[in-house]
Amino acid sequence: MRTYNDLVEITSEEEKQQFILRAINEHKTTDMYKIALDAEDYMRTQNTTIMSYRKILYTLSGQAVPDNYSANYKCASSFFKRFVTQENQYLLGNGVTFNDESTKDKLGGEDFDSVLQEVGRNALVQGVAFGFANVDHVDIFKLTEFVPLWDENDGALKAGIRFWQVDTNKPLRATLYELDGYTEYIKDEKGGDRDMHIMQDKRPYKLTVGISEVDGIQILDGENYPTFPIVPLWGNPEHQSELNTIRTQIDAYDLIKSGFANDLDDVSAIYWTLSNTGGMDDVDLAQFVERMKIVKAAVVGDGVGGGASAEAHTIEVPYQSREAYLTRLEKDMYKDFMALDTEQIAAGQVTATQIEAAYEPLNEKADMYEYCVSKFIRGILNVFGIDDKPTFVRSKMSNKAEDINAIISCASYLSAEYVTKKILTLLGDIDAIDEVLGQIDKEDLDRFTTGDDVNAEDDTESGQSAPIDGQGVEEP
Repeated sequence: MRTYNDLVEITSEEEKQQFILRAINEHKTTDMYKIALDAEDYMRTQNTTIMSYRKILYTLSGQAVPDNYSANYKCASSFFKRFVTQENQYLLGNGVTFNDESTKDKLGGEDFDSVLQEVGRNALVQGVAFGFANVDHVDIFKLTEFVPLWDENDGALKAGIRFWQVDTNKPLRATLYELDGYTEYIKDEKGGDRDMHIMQDKRPYKLTVGISEVDGIQILDGENYPTFPIVPLWGNPEHQSELNTIRTQIDAYDLIKSGFANDLDDVSAIYWTLSNTGGMDDVDLAQFVERMKIVKAAVVGDGVGGGASAEAHTIEVPYQSREAYLTRLEKDMYKDFMALDTEQIAAGQVTATQIEAAYEPLNEKADMYEYCVSKFIRGILNVFGIDDKPTFVRSKMSNKAEDINAIISCASYLSAEYVTKKILTLLGDIDAIDEVLGQIDKEDLDRFTTGDDVNAEDDTESGQSAPIDGQGVEEP
């Protein structure tokens, strides 16, 4: 593992280029990198374990050969994608809010919410992701494309290498980010040069450029940030991929479900017993069953010690135990991942208390995740020199009827504006707040005006003159 301290000790450019190549190669061999690749496969429902599963047959000599005759369904589940998406969107689905409204504009405007959701998703899947404070916005680096160089003394991130390559026979591109700027490198075979060389000399992170018709674009000045502009976001306090929490259970679920599908296809309610066929190995038996499936008939020759024969039997594939275990696995995965099973609160009428109780495990996990995200945002704000604090509004289901009734019961102690805003927010009709408040004000004004007119008429009929210029007139 290469560190920032190893980079500082380098004295020549040639050594630095070799350092970059070795750092990239070593990064690809780390357990965290390998798990990150597997986790991305699970997010695409290409679960590595079930997709690489092969059925094997053995000949009489003990040689293992692939089983190309029986069914080999690979039913990959999407639990990991569901859990990660739920946790990420629960905290970040409504975006982030700052005390100063101009803060988000300095981070890229409304696009910062989308960036935050993406970097959060990568952190949960791969264990860590990185945000690059790039002048007026934030760029995202995945662990699978970025080599972090940590300081051995304080553990801080003080340098890093971003790398990418379209294909193995295409050039390798790399950018070395340091405290005092970044340098771009390329490794190709052009001109017989198989080593890495500089593609763009070191530049400061913030450039001042000038544009003219004669000279085109020119760099006039540049400066760097007070700290390293790349900030890590860990998906959890354990600094590991969330896949580690439930990978074995997902694999067990997929294998049992796929095995059940294979049994249903292979058995088809019939199995065969062959007599006097001791010379047949597993491959021969599999070929016999396959032929029976295709042509529905087979020729049985003379066996050892007498005539060979085949007899069909019907069976029922047991399923109760498998279904029970699959249900148990699914329930355990929700518990272990601290995820919310919406089916439990969607079936029938549930109270607000029941909903709160169902959300509690997810709230506890989101609290830990929010700590990591808040630390990441504070790091980004520090790079930009902004003093502010992020807050989040979590996406949550509720019993709307019960919540509205609770607000109405307290309406006599609250202002009409507050009650209206709360009810319309619960109904998801925030855009209508101003219109409804305007109608309420108009109705109050109409009632006030009508009340004055009635009072004036009553005073006239009772023998009193209506007030003129604020003064009453007495009759003689």
